[in-house]
Amino acid sequence: MRFRNPSSAGATLVAFFLIVAWLVVSVQSLGASEESLVLPLKPQSIRFAVIGDSGTGDKPQYQVGAEMARFHDHFPFDFVLMLGDNLYGSERAPDFTRKFESPYRRLLDAGVKFYASLGNHDDPNERFYKPFNMGGQRYYTFRRGDAQFFALDSTYMDPRQLDWLETQLSGSRAGWKICYFHHPLYSHAHFHGPDTDLRARLEPVLQRYGVNVVLSGHEHVYERLKPQNRIYYFVLGNAGQLRPHDLRPSPDTIKGFDLDRTFMLVEIAGDKFCFQTVSRTGETVDSGVLQKQAKSTANQHVLPAALAHALPF
Repeated sequence: MRFRNPSSAGATLVAFFLIVAWLVVSVQSLGASEESLVLPLKPQSIRFAVIGDSGTGDKPQYQVGAEMARFHDHFPFDFVLMLGDNLYGSERAPDFTRKFESPYRRLLDAGVKFYASLGNHDDPNERFYKPFNMGGQRYYTFRRGDAQFFALDSTYMDPRQLDWLETQLSGSRAGWKICYFHHPLYSHAHFHGPDTDLRARLEPVLQRYGVNVVLSGHEHVYERLKPQNRIYYFVLGNAGQLRPHDLRPSPDTIKGFDLDRTFMLVEIAGDKFCFQTVSRTGETVDSGVLQKQAKSTANQHVLPAALAHALPF
């Protein structure tokens, strides 16, 4: 009669359960981004991501980049808008690698393009860095489908730039006009607050030519505001930097988050602007659907995120 070695059998059993547990965790991890995605993934939609104040080169920036790549596996966005302060501190060749190329390597290797705007911590010569796709210009425009994007240099908003913007907006026939730049026209963060001087010069132009959405950074928080003069405003300056507990209460803030780094995913399908803001740990901190503003209607609304899949578009 043969007897099995009890210690050997026990070790085999332990190893078996460890393998099973590893497989379960792996499957859950692989499906985490897919399960938490609330965007509708409509055919031929415009898909992109948004980051601001990202270029620290520190661990949280790398974590945001990794989470963006995981979501990209299930939501294959084509490009990323950068809201300024793309590199903090030194801007030597190794810094571009450590503060940009390495954190977003998976996305860059997948062909995702990054379109930068300049912040107050950026060297204007960043416009010549090819992976930022600025074409050597401080401000520029590009179009994807029915959406046209206008990257501005809010640090130096001179008359020449304003004239250029007015010419570009007046000639645009895009259904969606989206401006992005560093300094927010509206913000309830304590450290800086809104740039009211920039607002006085810029907002009349945005209103006159029907800009739909404005994205800004500078404040190291996330904030979604009530529509101001029929324009949807977002602040997202915490993709790398963070200023905890900096948001002040305001009735004009629909959603604020100042506890962690975030990035935003956007899908434009027809007359709907779907968004999902995600923390570096994969938590969805805000989401919803914005209806494109009718030219003659002042009262617009934001649909709850839960209705995103139920909408007939």
